[in-house]
Amino acid sequence: MNSPLAPSSVDVLLFDLGRVVLDINFDSVMATWAEHAGCTPADLASRFVVNDSFKHHETGRIDDAAFFADLRRSLGISLSDAQFLEGWNAIFAGEMPGIAPLLAGAAQRLPLYAFSNTNPAHVAHFSQAYAGVLGHFREVFLSSSIGLRKPDAEAYDHVIKAIGVPASRILFFDDSDANIEGARARGLRAVHVTSVDDVARALTALEV
Repeated sequence: MNSPLAPSSVDVLLFDLGRVVLDINFDSVMATWAEHAGCTPADLASRFVVNDSFKHHETGRIDDAAFFADLRRSLGISLSDAQFLEGWNAIFAGEMPGIAPLLAGAAQRLPLYAFSNTNPAHVAHFSQAYAGVLGHFREVFLSSSIGLRKPDAEAYDHVIKAIGVPASRILFFDDSDANIEGARARGLRAVHVTSVDDVARALTALEV
């Protein structure tokens, strides 16, 4: 467990993106693909798995076309790359309500960074669609760029080294239990985010 947060207890804030900064809705992905494929979203959701292809896409080992080709096989649907991309990017449902002013205020006191498991298609989309809120971060570490993904130890070690401060002085926000455990195992302080209120409470404790 982390010790209680207090003013001056950390030097850097590190944020996951999905469900921390950007709201995501996987149901929208399934609904878009199902409409194109002429089936039900539930049919597709039951077939979708986080397999090696998904992970290789998130670490930059395969491109969008190869990932979509694997989806055609695993989901049993014959969508075009453009149709897959449309649905894939439909996952983004806007900014998490209230997160932008929290980041803006925090950035006046501490350096902000982000660290996301993501893929080239999503990066191309959210980098433009959400440039405003992402502008609060000094750097955004992307699994598809660094070739490493959470919760692997090497991924955290890479980010800690790149930021250049001790892990114990970095506070990490993520919505995934596995990612939080992985971060703490590498010495990071971490907050499990279930809502923006969790971020707000942590920042209040830091007087940020």
